[in-house]
Amino acid sequence: MSIAYWSTMDTRIAPFTAVVTGDGAVLASGWTSDVDDLTPQISPALRPAELRQRRDLGPVSAAVRRYHAGELAAIDDIAVRQSSGEFLNHAWDMLRKVAPGEPVSYRDFAALAGRPAAVRAAASACARNAAALFVPCHRVVRVGGALGGFRWGLDVKRWLLAHEAQSG
Repeated sequence: MSIAYWSTMDTRIAPFTAVVTGDGAVLASGWTSDVDDLTPQISPALRPAELRQRRDLGPVSAAVRRYHAGELAAIDDIAVRQSSGEFLNHAWDMLRKVAPGEPVSYRDFAALAGRPAAVRAAASACARNAAALFVPCHRVVRVGGALGGFRWGLDVKRWLLAHEAQSG
């Protein structure tokens, strides 16, 4: 029986909730106050049998607070656990290498992920990313700089990109 823990905290843009394993790896996260918005995003292979609320998630909560306060690298060393096919797993790893304040296009992200012609697959990797912020899919935009989509809303994505441009 696997147990995971979740917590919601206020941030400058919206409430932020994270679900973490017992060893502190993020399974899912995003700008919502409802953990039920996150649990369907967790891979069935990783979905915990039980969720318990905690007031604080230790290093994960600290990283969220520090990131929103302007310390953009605070999220870099937080472990993330997602599971899908080989391309998506690799694409999510590559998203973690996109520098704050330097967004890339979906086309460039496809190339970073090793499949330059697979722009739709790259966009799908962003859409299926359960660990928002820690796997920074908000750093991928359309060619020409248009925002594209974002599960947590375009206002949140716009704020994140501006925050990273100003803090970086």
